Amino acid sequence: MKSETVKGSTMSEGKKMTSSRRHHLKSLMLQIAANWLEQEAKEIAEAKEAYMAEKCPAPDLSGDQAALMEFCKKLHLALDKIDEDRYDAEAKLEKSAKEIEDLKLKVVELAGVKKPALKKVRMSADAMLQALLGGKHKVTMDLRANLKQVKKETKEEAAEGVGDWRKNIEDKADRKKMFETS
Repeated sequence: MKSETVKGSTMSEGKKMTSSRRHHLKSLMLQIAANWLEQEAKEIAEAKEAYMAEKCPAPDLSGDQAALMEFCKKLHLALDKIDEDRYDAEAKLEKSAKEIEDLKLKVVELAGVKKPALKKVRMSADAMLQALLGGKHKVTMDLRANLKQVKKETKEEAAEGVGDWRKNIEDKADRKKMFETS
């Protein structure tokens, strides 16, 4: 009882465990685990012996040559059956492994491949064409070379255009008459 209250009080106070105490507890845990492993190994060995005694009884080798030959034939038949079973099990295992791989690929395919975020790269048209076509091709892309030269109207010309409508009234009247006559 006294040791329980001491343990409870140390835990409630929040004191840390000393390194010697921690080492002692760790060694106890390792001893217990080692005992469990030994016990488990003994149980496995006993189970294996019991299975072998049940499935493979000690052969009766007393008898004449014909009885021994018959016994050998039975052993060979049993070995052939075991080999067939082993081969079938291996084939089944390989088929299952292949199905699992296919299903994993389908899962990845259905989930979709996540594309990484692309970074913006400033590249001129010439550099882009050179990257696409390779370094051996010399490509220049001067987009302004083929453009038509156009004069920009100045504000003065635009102002003259406003007063210009009076001069062309007679021309527009002639055009109006053309549409009316036809």
